[in-house]
Amino acid sequence: MEKELRAEQAAEQYQCCGLLQQDLTELCARAGIISIPRVTVRPFPAAGWKVEEEMLGVLSKCLPALGNLKTLNLWSTGLTDCMLPALGTMVASCSQLWSLTLEGNPLPENSFHVLMGASSTLSHLSLRNNCIDDTAAQLLGQGLSTMSSSNHSLLSLVLSFNCISDVGAGHIAEGLRWNRSLLSLSLAHNRIGDIGAQKLAEVLQPFKLRHEEVVERRRLLMEAQGQPRAAAPSGGYAPSLRGSDAAVRLSPAKQSKSTTKKKERLRKEDVKQSKKLTAPSDPRPGRSRGTKGVSEEKQSTQALHPAEPTHPLLEPGLHRDGHVILPGNRVLLNLNLAHNRITERGLGALLAAVEGQQQQEGAGGQQGLRRLSLHRNSFPTACAAFTRLQELLQQRDPLPQPAEDEEEHSLEP
Repeated sequence: MEKELRAEQAAEQYQCCGLLQQDLTELCARAGIISIPRVTVRPFPAAGWKVEEEMLGVLSKCLPALGNLKTLNLWSTGLTDCMLPALGTMVASCSQLWSLTLEGNPLPENSFHVLMGASSTLSHLSLRNNCIDDTAAQLLGQGLSTMSSSNHSLLSLVLSFNCISDVGAGHIAEGLRWNRSLLSLSLAHNRIGDIGAQKLAEVLQPFKLRHEEVVERRRLLMEAQGQPRAAAPSGGYAPSLRGSDAAVRLSPAKQSKSTTKKKERLRKEDVKQSKKLTAPSDPRPGRSRGTKGVSEEKQSTQALHPAEPTHPLLEPGLHRDGHVILPGNRVLLNLNLAHNRITERGLGALLAAVEGQQQQEGAGGQQGLRRLSLHRNSFPTACAAFTRLQELLQQRDPLPQPAEDEEEHSLEP
């Protein structure tokens, strides 16, 4: 008791200087506390920390040496367009870094897409409050995927509190067309209306391939079967879709008949090759006899050198009315469209997409959307379509939903 009284008197005699680390250390020592907590000083958020090119060069040397660096937050640091390539190189050299937050860093030339290329290793990227417009959204959509390339690492992308309209939402939807890795996308607090909602809904359910996509699908099918790649003529079309000189010389009736037969033959070949690509291995016991060692060696090789992801164009499709129809993006699990300008028309399109995914799932398809946030849009929450949508989502994801705006408010600057 006497010892505690002396420690208390010693503490009372000390005059704090206002430096927390110094005061805490001295007071703990006077109180006899051996284990002193470490003080981490952080700047006041409003002040910001400007990262100039010289400082970025310093960080590019010291951060990759941090073997446990997993998250990097650069809030309102005054980044410029010319610094983004160097930042991307630095991020790629940090072996364990999976999350990057660049909020409050508007860039006039919209260079954020350089962080989303096919070689990117980031799993989470937050670009909130960066004045991202439709032009930047187009570049970001191309960063997610094009017909010839796709980002395979990014799992979560936050684009909330920006200036994306229906046009930009259409560009993002194009990026989701062939991307099969993104699980969560937030477009909350933007300017997206019914047209943008419909564009997003279209890629979440079965869609028709365009002409150039049909051409690329057949080329990929031929390559997958080991067939030599045919040289494209000067017009840029595959020979299988362009009439030969002999066909041109035919009479209109014969030409039409010949074209119909050719299309039917191509359609059958397309289906045949698709079945070969998805055909399961032979389960008969006699086929696996004496191949155990080879199988184990093959599995070991695959573990060391994983195969490249299959292009979504090679997914099994349907042929209907002369069109090739693919299942659509069923990898995206969470879509946040809260605080936009969507009316009951756009709501109906999103409801149809979720209902379509529900039917596909019953037929053995992949899971599709589990969460779809639409609060604070331009439709009454009591309308029948929104009630039906909430019921479907509750069936697909029975876990408790986060409170309204919980995700967004927890991250606001």
